[in-house]
Formats: sequence, C-alpha cells, structure tokens
Amino acid sequence: MTEPLFIYGTLCHPALLHLVLGRVPVAVPARLADHAVHWAEGHDFPLIIAAQGGEAEGLLLTDLTAEDVARLDYYEGPFGYSLQPCTVRLAGDMPRPARVYVPDPGLWQPGAAWRLDDWVTRFGEIIVTTAADVMALYPAPIAPSRRWPMLVRGASRVRAAQAPANGLRRVTQAADVAVQNSKLAYADFFGVEEYFVSFQKFDGKQSPVVKRAVFVSGDAVTVLPYDPVRDRVLCVEQFRVGPFARGDVQPWQLEPIAGRIDPFETAEVAARREAVEEAGLNLGALLPIGGYYPTPGAKTEYIYSYIALTDLPDGAAILGGEPSEAEDIKGHILPFTEFAALVARGEATTGPLLISYFWLERERPRLMAEAARTGL
Repeated sequence: MTEPLFIYGTLCHPALLHLVLGRVPVAVPARLADHAVHWAEGHDFPLIIAAQGGEAEGLLLTDLTAEDVARLDYYEGPFGYSLQPCTVRLAGDMPRPARVYVPDPGLWQPGAAWRLDDWVTRFGEIIVTTAADVMALYPAPIAPSRRWPMLVRGASRVRAAQAPANGLRRVTQAADVAVQNSKLAYADFFGVEEYFVSFQKFDGKQSPVVKRAVFVSGDAVTVLPYDPVRDRVLCVEQFRVGPFARGDVQPWQLEPIAGRIDPFETAEVAARREAVEEAGLNLGALLPIGGYYPTPGAKTEYIYSYIALTDLPDGAAILGGEPSEAEDIKGHILPFTEFAALVARGEATTGPLLISYFWLERERPRLMAEAARTGL
C-alpha cells in the first residue's frame, strides 16, 4: 500500500473515480484545513488553493496501490497537477498525513467556489464518458492537447446514447456486437480506430471476426440561412482539404454554414455561434432538417442540419471566418432560383448543401406564405 491520498473535486464523483482506478477504493470523508476548492476560471474542472481559515472537503483514499497511484497520475497529469504532502482531518478531528493533487503555480486561475453537484449537473456525464476513453489508452502517453478532441468525442457518445430507437431497424442488444480487440491507430484533432468485431447476422448466427477501421470525429452542425420575404439563401465558400486530397480541380466548396459542436453546447447553440463566426449573422428561428451519418461505413461523424429564417438584405454576404482556426470564408447571397440552378448544374457537391436544398425546395412555399401572412 502507498501513503493515503486526499481527493477533492471531480474525483469525489463515484462514477469517475471508479473509471480512473478501475475499482471501488476504500474512501472516508476528510477535510484539508486552510484550503478551498474553486472552479478553474473558464474551465470545467476545479483546483485547490490556499485559503486561511478555509476548509476543503473531500475523501481520503486509504487502500491505494502503486498501480492505483499510477492511474491517478495518468488522469491528473495532463491538467498540470502533481502530488504534494499534506495533513488532513478525519471525523473527530483526528489528523492523518496524506498527499494531495495540487496544480502547478500560476497554471490556472481560481474562479467561483466549486460544488460537486453543480459540476455533475453541467459536465458530469460528458466528463465521465470521456474518462472512459482516456483510461482505455492507459498507460500510453496522452498529450495535454488531446484533451479537447477527446471531450468532443465524449460529448458525441452521450448524444448517441440518447438517440431514440426507430421502429424499422432491429433493436440492438448488448451481446449483438462482440469486440475481440481494438486499437487507436492515429490520434490528433481527428482519430482513426481499428476494431476486430463480430456481430449478429440477420439469420441469427454470429459473423466471423472482421477488421474494421473508422475515422473518428465529433458531431457537427450545418445551417442554411433563408430569407422567406426576399426568397434568398446564403451559402459560404471556402477551401476544403478533402476535395484537394482527392485531386478535385476545385477544392473551394459551396456549403451551408457549418462547424463542430463543442462538448458542452447544443447543436442549436453551435449553429448560432458558427453563423456569427463564419458569416456575421444573427439567426432567427431554426428549423430542423434532421440528423444523419454522412458516411456510416467509415466515419463516426453525425450531422445536425437546419434551415434558419434570417433577414438577408443586400450586403449581408461578407468575408468571414474564425482567425484562430485559419478560416477564410466568403458568403454568397443567392435568390432561390439561382440556388436551384446551381444544384441542377452540379455545382453543389457537398452533402449538407444538397440536403438543405431539397428540404427547402419542399417547404419553401409554406415558409413564404407564413412570412407573407405574419409580415416577417
């Protein structure tokens, strides 16, 4: 056994602690005097700081092994936290020597006082799901820069688990897919994973083990602004590396406004944020087209697409994009008749733009009639 360890903050959430350690440890309530737990300003995790007269509440883990500590170091390390000695107090004010994870000086700034219940409500499900992905890679090193893509993946997993089951497709049972082995072949902003799986066939028999590779990316949102009074849309144009790598002579593509959904935002919030970043637009009502996998045989990506009722006067098309992401985006305002002609001549070569067009073509008479009736 190793020296007892005082934990506070997110690790006091039983589901997260269990995932990190791979077991349920012996834990007793404890307090660390002259300290307090605060949010790390602008982040989704807490930090502990010296606070005269304060008292940080947490748990004392008393049965840790060297392997347990190695797993905890693996999880806490990317946050810039390291172990330091301390003295905690148990029930009845009994002192006990221990160690505690403390952030490197100046790395994070303290925000508001931290409460576990607040964190569980706002971030818990996604963080716990992400922790499962992190610890599945143990003991392979993880760069701190990997944390954000893994959070994006975790958020996608949470959304996928909440998806309603459709009536026509088979109802999947836990034993229907058996994973013999899996590995992470590549990881950066995107990832590539390899699976050796067998699955239950439609005749009830189990398939042989097959190798499948999947390109891993987070969920995305697209939104096509439409002005039902002027009967015009706004699409954007930008350089895309996918067509370029394919050898397309025209790697600049026409698309709806689009972007990744950040871990702790909804698709609707992401659509509005991207509209401001890419086109300088404040959207009106968002009309859902649907959610879909564009390439289910090879990619995890799931797209939520919308039409947005938006005022599009002359001059609304601008040069936009998020500078920190090296985006260079040009807006185009098109009367719907020109939009239809563009599709007819094959210039709309991105799936979300085509899907948005066909939905709008069907619903356009209704939207124009409602705008005329309400004066919007």
